[in-house]
Amino acid sequence: MTEEVQTKDFEDVQYIKEKFESVKKEIEKVIVGQDEMIEAIIIALFSDGHILLEGYPGLGKTITIKTLSRAIDAKFQRIQFTPDLIPGDITGYELCDPETRKSTVQKGPIFTNLLLADEINRAPAKVQSALLESMQEKQVTIGRETFKLEKLFTVLATQNPIEISGTYLLPEAEVDRFMFKLRVTYPSYTEEREITERQISDREPELNVVLRPDEVISLRHFITEKIPLHKESEILKYSTRIVRATRPNGDGDEYISNMVMYGASPRASIYLAKAARVCAFLSGSKIILPEHIHKMAYPVLRHRIILTHEAESQGIDPDDIIDTILEKVPILEADALS
Repeated sequence: MTEEVQTKDFEDVQYIKEKFESVKKEIEKVIVGQDEMIEAIIIALFSDGHILLEGYPGLGKTITIKTLSRAIDAKFQRIQFTPDLIPGDITGYELCDPETRKSTVQKGPIFTNLLLADEINRAPAKVQSALLESMQEKQVTIGRETFKLEKLFTVLATQNPIEISGTYLLPEAEVDRFMFKLRVTYPSYTEEREITERQISDREPELNVVLRPDEVISLRHFITEKIPLHKESEILKYSTRIVRATRPNGDGDEYISNMVMYGASPRASIYLAKAARVCAFLSGSKIILPEHIHKMAYPVLRHRIILTHEAESQGIDPDDIIDTILEKVPILEADALS
């Protein structure tokens, strides 16, 4: 698609919204239910963010991502993380030919559009850290050479919340680079019955390509232009206050200081604003509203709030902390109300 055609098409906001819905409908041809997960993945895709998916096996995490790659005609790679994995298995190798004494680079599966890091917490920290440069800088260093990744590059990692044996904690520096942490839950009775019916019928759904990777990139720029965010924007100030309220002994109150050991980083402020903008656009709003901030606060903040032992002993969850913060942080600053 040429730049002229892109610009002409994207001037029609309704056209773009139809594209979003088309992607969702293609995924729903394969996936039953999981509406929140599907919507959040699409929002992250158009916000240029990576996703951490937490859920039990068999809930459709992998097939959702594979279906998304087919709907947007994107390159897809899957890496099964295991304890014996080494960084080169992800990034690639520098090979030396003993006869010619020349080195060549064998690129790894990270050179793709959508990278599924399956059971990421089963590999040691050194392997998990191999993703850091690619997630933040969109580049990979192999030997003495640095290679740019695809313009459309998104990491979607899965982890099982109940298994402890043979797993490793993700480094906080890596966790912070995921825009969202999504909790994938069991389907309802009706949904599970439909899933079973579809699988035993042995019918393959016919999927259509509704977007291309270059169109996704153009859509990102278009949304940024349509809903700009300036430093004096009240909604931007509001989202920033929410993030700052997660930090103990900062803008948070005594309850937060007792329950939270570490709060969200400034990267959370960036991701919350970007995700809320796409959420607003998808809902048909020309501006970001508090409800969009609230909706995106949970997936953006829950993996960035480290609880104290006291909070854990009381069975408090990061989502409970977010509930409290959203109730207490005023939408307008005190001076704006005077």
